[in-house]
Amino acid sequence: MEKLLNLGRWLFPLSFLMYVGLHFGQPEIGASFVPTWLPGPLFWNYFCGVCILAFIVSALLRKYDKLSTLLMTLYVFLMILLVHIPRAVESENDMLNIFRNIMVIGALLVYAKYVTKDHRIVG
Repeated sequence: MEKLLNLGRWLFPLSFLMYVGLHFGQPEIGASFVPTWLPGPLFWNYFCGVCILAFIVSALLRKYDKLSTLLMTLYVFLMILLVHIPRAVESENDMLNIFRNIMVIGALLVYAKYVTKDHRIVG
């Protein structure tokens, strides 16, 4: 049972690879989520893709993993505030993205608390 539970340490960060693939494989879709008041939507799309990839690598290598997990939490929270709430005002379909991202934030915080090994950030 313990081996099965330990798979979560690998599966959770690797599940974010889908977002990396979307950011780099279909950049126009990711850029369409960038708020119109921010210049350079393609830059922000690629920048976010690199940040997500940095979280994955950090979590798998267990180097600065707590910091990267908390920064990933901040990224998802900012996505809720800057992208999904404004879009939900126009279309209730984005409410699902808000709820999904709240669940992801919860999972990231649990991961940061119980899985990460970087003890430079006390918490």
